[in-house]
Amino acid sequence: MAIPISQVWTVATYVWKQRLKGNKRYPLVLMLEPLFRCNLACAGCGKVQYPPHILKKQLSPEECFAAVEESGVPMVSIPGGEPLLHPQIVEIVNGLIARKKYIYLCTNALELKRRLPEFTPSKYLTFSVHLDGQREHHDFSVCREGGWDIAVEGIKEAVKRGFRVTPNSTFFDGVDPNSVRAYFDEVMAMGVEGIVLSPGYSYDKAPDQTHFMGRAKVRRLFRAILSNRKKSWKFNMSPLFLEFLMGDRQYECTPWGSPSYSIFGWQKPCYLLQDGYTETYKELIETTKWEEYGVASGNPKCANCMVSCGYEPTAVIDGFLSLRGFWSMVKGNFSAYKDAHAQKVLNEFKPQGHAPLIQIGSTDRAMEETNA
Repeated sequence: MAIPISQVWTVATYVWKQRLKGNKRYPLVLMLEPLFRCNLACAGCGKVQYPPHILKKQLSPEECFAAVEESGVPMVSIPGGEPLLHPQIVEIVNGLIARKKYIYLCTNALELKRRLPEFTPSKYLTFSVHLDGQREHHDFSVCREGGWDIAVEGIKEAVKRGFRVTPNSTFFDGVDPNSVRAYFDEVMAMGVEGIVLSPGYSYDKAPDQTHFMGRAKVRRLFRAILSNRKKSWKFNMSPLFLEFLMGDRQYECTPWGSPSYSIFGWQKPCYLLQDGYTETYKELIETTKWEEYGVASGNPKCANCMVSCGYEPTAVIDGFLSLRGFWSMVKGNFSAYKDAHAQKVLNEFKPQGHAPLIQIGSTDRAMEETNA
């Protein structure tokens, strides 16, 4: 298992304490966005499409600490934008480490190698580096030639200095599953702790609206990728969430499991959807109409979502709150998931090459069926 035992124990005891308190809705990880500013403009991301006066704003360290304390989470993910562009990011990270929070600092790594000397290795700090597959596919996805090479330099330097590192990969329609598996080999050879992955989510603001997958395509793709896996591959995720992506489990979204806090406040209902904001975490939990979200609700914005921030909390809770779930989680860490049909899909897959990635025309598209 790629996740340290101390982190697993912290999360497990936290989940059980919430259960004993009778709490039905509680967060596992805070999605803390200290800024939306970025040094990339990826076609599948909607975060950098804000006007300049918004991109200039950022949270102070005090605001970050207050949000963490208010929510009481054991883990904090710091996405963006690009967090390493925040002038006080080191102060924010050190403050969270002092509070014994497990941090995943998400970065495209363009600034990572230069800024590494400012950070100190800690079991509480992981650099979650954005890498969307092998070199050609990654550079295509982030719309920057040479981005892969810079990111890999940063990863290798971080590993060399003793930091925890996990490549964080988002996959879209048309990706070659054989290339993804080769990518797993490449990043594990760099000495990373484990791999984080997810299907893309169709942000309304994303320039490219043509490469997001429906649920049936997600299951077919991830069954091909994750079946017949190698012993050398480690995943910094719940194995039950990976089984969900493969179609072996049916889960409902837990949107309150990964609440989002940014310069606008607490985002309703989750990190991916913007249906308003609240001033406090308590108000977020008590006033959000949670029944209006998730696949079962019929909300079209949720119909094709299988993203980790909504479904991994469900998997984590399932894994820690029952003996069956815990045993399945343990088995999943050691299973190769042998599947002859998935191997056949890999053998017969024919790469189509890259279509134009950025399509800024009409964003109307037919919704793929969601229940296959």
